[in-house]
Amino acid sequence: MVKQEPTPEYNLNEPLAPTTWQGWQQFVDTPPPTPPDANTPPRSAEERLAYHSDFVTVRIPAIDTITTTVRTLMVLGRHQRATARPCLIVAGPPTTGKTTALLQVGRTCHLAETARTGLRDQMPVAYVLVPPGASAKTLAAEFARFLGIPVTHRMTQAQIMTTVCDTYTRAGVRLVMIDEIHRLNPRTSSGAEATDLLKDLTERIGATFVYAGIDVTTTPLFTGTRGAQLAGRATLIDCDTIPARRGTSQPFRDLTAAMEACLDLTRHRPGTLPRLATYLHTRTGGRIGSLSRLLRQAAITAILDSTERITKAGLEAITLDHLAEENSRPRHPAKRTTTRRPSAA
Repeated sequence: MVKQEPTPEYNLNEPLAPTTWQGWQQFVDTPPPTPPDANTPPRSAEERLAYHSDFVTVRIPAIDTITTTVRTLMVLGRHQRATARPCLIVAGPPTTGKTTALLQVGRTCHLAETARTGLRDQMPVAYVLVPPGASAKTLAAEFARFLGIPVTHRMTQAQIMTTVCDTYTRAGVRLVMIDEIHRLNPRTSSGAEATDLLKDLTERIGATFVYAGIDVTTTPLFTGTRGAQLAGRATLIDCDTIPARRGTSQPFRDLTAAMEACLDLTRHRPGTLPRLATYLHTRTGGRIGSLSRLLRQAAITAILDSTERITKAGLEAITLDHLAEENSRPRHPAKRTTTRRPSAA
């Protein structure tokens, strides 16, 4: 086990980014927010504002699918030595819950792995973001930053790689989650080197790798020799938009009802939001990230203005993310003016 410095004191009211081991440990240790309970005293307005700011994670089928797949791949590759372990790619359009799903699955696997081994001081899960315009050296530095490995400008890429692989192995890392993978472009020289570095890491670190990114199957990551290698090792799970209907079921309406049940408002009328499911689906494009933001923002507004309930008028007054607004707001093309030709004399 790698020797680590004592865990610093951190304030739970000031969340750290989960891209360092201190921030990840804080994320794992912090109890997730809980919906209102009729058997407990009502929360204050300030507590309810904080609750809607964080909010619960409504489990969608993709989270359960990713969790099961990751756990299976971890067991499958646990004793594999000859070749790189099988990996997983989580893809989908923006704001469809990829990062949220990744973090929740990582938390579940972290807790399960520490329970399995009984080692509370290990670091079984790592979470790394691909930096914009990543080169092999800057990507290796991100892996080092997660575990607090000192990196100097004089260190070569090979030296950073060796230190990262040794430290990750000694720290007991079993699951490596790499987000924003769409930032890699193997068609550029620096992107190709960064892609090759990831391949080397999968062969030198005894962990299961999970990648997440926007529509990665349509990017250069899946083309050419490098893309074929990745596609040949990876299972793909698509975090797509939630359809309004699927056969006889109404997945988006069910999701809306589940989110409404988690609201903590004193005057909100249950059933209001499911009845607005068609409007909400059009407004958000079926994206769970946009829906969550819309309802959380509406709930916070309702607390601040003391109305304590969400209405369609209140939802209409909220400006969503630009992607959702562009897709949902009606476009009014400029009226064409016609010039009447003068009649023949």
